[in-house]
Amino acid sequence: MTPPDTSGLEAALRAEVDGEVRFDAGSRGAYVTDGSNYRQVPLGVVVPRTVEAGARAVAVCARFAAPVLSRGGGTSLAGQTTNTAVVIDWSKYCSRVLTVDAEQRTCVVEPGIVLDELNRQLAGHELQFGPKPSTHSHCALGGMIGNNSCGASAQAYGKTVDNVRRLEILTYDGQRAWVGPTPPAERARIVAGGGRLAEIYTGLDRIATEYLADIRRGFPKIPRRVSGYNLDSLLPENGFDVARALVGSEGTLVTVLRAELDVVPVPARQSLLVLGYDDICAAADDVSHLLEHCSPSQLEALDGRMAQLMREEGAYLDSLDTLPEGDSWLLVQYSGDSQEDVDAQAHALLRAVGREEKDANVAFSDNPEREQKMLRAREAGLGVTARPPDDRETWEGWEDSAVPPERLGDYLRDLKGLFEEFGYDHPSLYGHFGQGCVHTRIPFGLKTAEGVADFRRFVERAADLVVSYGGSLSGEHGDGQSRGELLTRMFGERLVTAFGELKAVFDPGNRMNPGKIVHPNPVDGQLRLGPTWRPDTPATHFGFPEDDHSFNRAVMRCVGIGNCRGHTGGVMCPSYRATMEEEHSTRGRARLLFEMLDGHADSVVKDGWRSTAVHDALDLCLACKGCKSDCPTGVDMATLKAEFLSHHYEGRLRPAAHYAMGWLPLWAKLSRIAPRLVNSVLHAPGLARVGKRLAGVDEAREAPVFAAQSFLQWWRQRDTENPDPADPRTVVLWPDTFSTYFHPSIAKSAVRVLEDAGFRVAVPTEPVCCGLTWISTGQLPVAEKVLRRTLDVLRPYLDAGTPVIGLEPSCTAVFRSDAPELMPADQDVRRLAGQVRTFAEHLVHHAPDDWRPPRLARQATVQTHCHQHAVMKFDADRELMRRAHLDADVLDEGCCGLAGNFGFERGHHEVSMAVGELGVLPAVRGAAPDSLVLADGFSCRTQIEQGGTGRRALHLAEVLALALDGDLPSDRPERLADRPPEPSRTARWATTAALAVLAAGAVGGLCRPRR
Repeated sequence: MTPPDTSGLEAALRAEVDGEVRFDAGSRGAYVTDGSNYRQVPLGVVVPRTVEAGARAVAVCARFAAPVLSRGGGTSLAGQTTNTAVVIDWSKYCSRVLTVDAEQRTCVVEPGIVLDELNRQLAGHELQFGPKPSTHSHCALGGMIGNNSCGASAQAYGKTVDNVRRLEILTYDGQRAWVGPTPPAERARIVAGGGRLAEIYTGLDRIATEYLADIRRGFPKIPRRVSGYNLDSLLPENGFDVARALVGSEGTLVTVLRAELDVVPVPARQSLLVLGYDDICAAADDVSHLLEHCSPSQLEALDGRMAQLMREEGAYLDSLDTLPEGDSWLLVQYSGDSQEDVDAQAHALLRAVGREEKDANVAFSDNPEREQKMLRAREAGLGVTARPPDDRETWEGWEDSAVPPERLGDYLRDLKGLFEEFGYDHPSLYGHFGQGCVHTRIPFGLKTAEGVADFRRFVERAADLVVSYGGSLSGEHGDGQSRGELLTRMFGERLVTAFGELKAVFDPGNRMNPGKIVHPNPVDGQLRLGPTWRPDTPATHFGFPEDDHSFNRAVMRCVGIGNCRGHTGGVMCPSYRATMEEEHSTRGRARLLFEMLDGHADSVVKDGWRSTAVHDALDLCLACKGCKSDCPTGVDMATLKAEFLSHHYEGRLRPAAHYAMGWLPLWAKLSRIAPRLVNSVLHAPGLARVGKRLAGVDEAREAPVFAAQSFLQWWRQRDTENPDPADPRTVVLWPDTFSTYFHPSIAKSAVRVLEDAGFRVAVPTEPVCCGLTWISTGQLPVAEKVLRRTLDVLRPYLDAGTPVIGLEPSCTAVFRSDAPELMPADQDVRRLAGQVRTFAEHLVHHAPDDWRPPRLARQATVQTHCHQHAVMKFDADRELMRRAHLDADVLDEGCCGLAGNFGFERGHHEVSMAVGELGVLPAVRGAAPDSLVLADGFSCRTQIEQGGTGRRALHLAEVLALALDGDLPSDRPERLADRPPEPSRTARWATTAALAVLAAGAVGGLCRPRR
């Protein structure tokens, strides 16, 4: 078909659709792929503000014969949500719950609502949507309907298709209707009414009648048949249910505008039984035996290979610690109305299978928190197996096959034999074993012609294998492009012909997500990589030691899982949570960086490091490093951003903020000449505004106040001789810029507490800096020079192995993470990374056994700095607060939103405050007046102070030092903290007046006539 007129299409969409219409390279690049092996460049992206606007967008596309692809979370693993089409992203605005009928247990939703958000809104009715895929934090209901999603809870509640009552649909040619079960009389009424809807129902009736025997005979009778169209829903015994026939059609037939869903009660009580086995095949063999004796709500499996990967990655170790002996495990969860009921179910199964709770290969829990910890290891499967520590790249392609549960063990043995035949060394096998569904990721060689040919041969052989077991190509993730070409092997020519006829009924022009399921693109076509992928291999400043020293491999860590689109919990990704934009998620940015490598002829980014599209996507990245820890594959967007900025501005003028804030350590040092005057100038009416404009600082931000006396000045005045570096009691207190020049009371407090614990404190008196501000603004050559000078100053301590105590988390994280990546071959950098400790780490793990922190007996609201969350973790701080009898509420509200220079830069203030208002700032406002507010990060403290909370946050060192002096005041205890005051109103106006007089005199001198 002739390609559509994209310029006319774009103009018409802009004119007629209430939504965001984007045909720019950045937007298209963010949507080029999903969680699959496939890549297709969209024509454009439409983000409708209402469902009606989305319907209008389809109508405009139809006028231009432009293909249409509906998209929610974009997590599809079979290529369903990538296409050369107009992508309609429903997730930003079309996300409402329209009605809830608690009595009938139904709800009506828009397609963009995320599953966790739906369940949050249903929680007040003690209801939930039954199916729960592992992507529940970010998958949209429209996508679940399109994909026929399942998840572990499908053991109890069935697939999405089993939980859909009615759908409001729109065909490409404009027919709109609510569809669902349709008795003969209703069908007759529709047909008698004539028109397009009658034509559709007549076609459906003909297909159901003509292929009746084929459908009954050719559809596997297994719990997890997701492949193919749901023609079985059109059978008389299934109520001729048109809605359910459309579930799982992957956007190839209709656009779903609204959905009426069945919902189920939230279980009152649950328990979890974990059984250990010698290997995963033995576990699979036992599944049918277990199901003879129980009806669990989940029956999941994970193998020893996954556990090994978790241990090697240091991930989910607390979950692994809860598992019993064995090299593979079945996790059997029970739900019921009482604890006695669910406990009895578990113990009844143990008796039936001849095991006891005390056995080493049995673990039982009826504690919800412990159960979640145990299940977390299984739910993390995709992320853990996507990027193994041995650096093999693993891919989808045969990741969700399903067979009858009673034949699962033998199927796995044959599948493992196939892996061995093709040289695919021991992929992990796990999944929803209670329903015979197996997940895995396989190290296909998708970069060479030989590897791609092997990939094709493997999936063809695997398809024949699963069919020989009476199974399904897909048991959860759908067909898309991964399995569309293989459907004939499963269903035969006649049923695949019926699929084509169903497609022709709804979409005769093949404009709805073409190339998927019907007339499919080849399984080895449109690959994200492929034998013709030839990316640039740019030289970089960072060494990327964990990515084989390759920027490209660092970018390719993102496999599209989409956890960065989650709305709550953890840190990742604050800019997505504030904007709800794919382009401003970790995944969207990784996609654009991938396009920047220009590996394909149709790559949307052609100007490399100079790309404006990539720059704009990275501009709202807060460099919080949340993705480094929260992303299942460890994407570190902060480092990628710094690398990009370094090259983007190489040899040309940078934004003013890069000079103003990137060089902050220098300006802070120069402030010592006249700190009070500097403060007055920075806060003087008129002058402050001009200064912010020149410095690239947002006018809504207040400049932090410099202390009259810096920590280093105080230290020198103290006139204490630095101790011997080799003395085991010696520690180096790192004089970071923020604790030295802005909040010196923190460093003073740390000295006091460390000395109280018996340590001898040394402080470098020569200029040192970690280079943080130069790194975050991408001035990497300068950062490296600064670090080398710092290493020279610290060398006596590095040689002696003296601990270096960091107070500012972002600076400590530089030494632990950024510096080793920037200078991976430097031995002193490695030594420093091993010797640097947080304040809490040192006191918890290295203080004398007889030392105890002062007793506080106080509640505290605690904000963890994002870099600490990502790099150093917070366990030691929790323990130190526990020992100090602090009742700490450690917030899980994400980033504070300031994030170093980010929140100060012009154009970022709105996003910065929006991020803060997502959780941190409201939580601080809600803190009791007598409670402490703790935040070790300077950015966090500044955001809390400037965010209208009425509170001032303290560093943990300050609180402990204050407690050494006795009890803290009952109301707003932070009043005792020593903070530099803002200049008085008189001083500020006097500064403005003085500079005005000077300026007038200068102008007068210039205007005076010469003689």
